[in-house]
Amino acid sequence: MNVTLSPRALMSLLANGPKAMDVLETALGMGLLDALEPGPVSLGALAERFDVRPLRLYKFLDCLESLGFVARNEPGDDLASATYRAAPGLRDAVAAVVGPDAIERDRDRYPWRRLHGRLGESLRGEVSMGDDDFAWPPKTDAQTADFERSMAVGLGPVIEAVHRNADRLWSDRRRLLDVGGGDGTLAAHVLDDAPGLRVDVYNLPAVAPLVAATRAERGHVGRLGFVGGDFLAEPLPPGYDAMAFVRVLHDWPNEVTRRLVEKAYAALEPGGMLLICEEFRTPDRLAMQFFWSYFLIGVDTCVSRLREVEFYTGLLKEVGFERVRVLPGGWELVCAYKPATGT
Repeated sequence: MNVTLSPRALMSLLANGPKAMDVLETALGMGLLDALEPGPVSLGALAERFDVRPLRLYKFLDCLESLGFVARNEPGDDLASATYRAAPGLRDAVAAVVGPDAIERDRDRYPWRRLHGRLGESLRGEVSMGDDDFAWPPKTDAQTADFERSMAVGLGPVIEAVHRNADRLWSDRRRLLDVGGGDGTLAAHVLDDAPGLRVDVYNLPAVAPLVAATRAERGHVGRLGFVGGDFLAEPLPPGYDAMAFVRVLHDWPNEVTRRLVEKAYAALEPGGMLLICEEFRTPDRLAMQFFWSYFLIGVDTCVSRLREVEFYTGLLKEVGFERVRVLPGGWELVCAYKPATGT
């Protein structure tokens, strides 16, 4: 299931992309993925369970196999005895892409069709996204709120990674500032895992009502706060022994990213921790970022630069942080500490 396709084979799949998505939506809707993932399961058993014609199901499973999503063992001429097993996590992955709350459905509402068929013109600067299409940074309160709601849709992998490392991250922390922390969704999940912690979201003032709604919904009154400000134009507020940049730094050029990390260093209390969580540049992450790479071709003000994790670990050390380490998770977390007083 980890076979690397030739460029020609990959292009065949890309050319048939809508049909592939139809296969995935059907497999998810039927419940077929729930049966395939525990596997191995025979074609005959699947056909009987889902009341479908075996030969047609065989070809349907060929479609899934061609995508690299199932492994097949066919010992002889009897198709019914062929067994299949889905790649681990396939069902959840398909739900994340084509399910009712899928991130790709949210992305599709952006006006990417403005560029479709006109990429050459866009690359020459003749076609661009206007401020009514996508303004970066957001220019109105409505644009800011809409963007933050959209970003909350894709927080699943971040929430999993932070939850997995909750004990080592928060056990000795008192106050966390989530810089650019959206509508407070991530902060609320952190508070679920850290009863001794208070979290303030630092964001543009237009986001305050969204954080208030999250606070009321998640029941963290008194522990989930909001601090309004502009991290590009102002120092970060002091008084915190932990700060976080989550899916923030990749949006800015290197010099701006460095300046933000320096601001965090200046504001943190001695011994304070800085946490960075990004879509670090790997083949998988670059593929999952395809929509934004495409859409932002028409936006010169947004960098959206996926960097290797070493960029951040090196930057943290250069700024003066110590004990820089990468924590495991679906998305890696980079954490580092400002030296304590007298060290």
